[in-house]
Amino acid sequence: MIKAIIFDLGAVLIDWHPKHLYKKIFSDEADIDYFLENVCTSAWNEEQDGGRSLKEATDLLVTQFPDQEDNIRAYYGRWEEMLAGAIDGTVEIFKRLKDSGHYKIYALSNWSAETYPIAVQRFAFLNWFDGVVVSGAEKMRKPFPEFYQLLLDRYNLKAKESLFIDDNLRNVEAARSLGIESIHFQSPEQLEMDLKQYSVL
Repeated sequence: MIKAIIFDLGAVLIDWHPKHLYKKIFSDEADIDYFLENVCTSAWNEEQDGGRSLKEATDLLVTQFPDQEDNIRAYYGRWEEMLAGAIDGTVEIFKRLKDSGHYKIYALSNWSAETYPIAVQRFAFLNWFDGVVVSGAEKMRKPFPEFYQLLLDRYNLKAKESLFIDDNLRNVEAARSLGIESIHFQSPEQLEMDLKQYSVL
């Protein structure tokens, strides 16, 4: 029986992507892809999710790619422009689950501790959770098992009574390996169907 529902945030409840910013900086899609695959990479960004400071991360890349300094500094200097908005369909599902009163609802997110407060100011629904665990603040992140265990322990949750939702299959599989029922998010419509299969909606 599911008693707790755990949401990832980026690409599940919030449409965050660096491309939303870099489409304003580069005119060519190929240049955007090159920059995000070779300079401000997802692996580099995940180090900030794991607790590295934005200044240290930025300085590191500026040293490595001095010709890209302005574009690198834009990553966090204009970070809010990566937030396209809420994913309304998922927020509506979140509200239905919350209003039902049947579940405790949590967030487990890979997110820099320095940028998360910006999102909280912008998206009121981030205050609806019964608890939020942000990787940058904890200096650990998905898919490492200790990060999931931290949430379970902090809020006295049982893995078998919890349902985890994430768009990253790597993170979903890590949760499943700990005995947490998990849904690989692809769209609000698919999520609603999956939640009905779990008899949650």
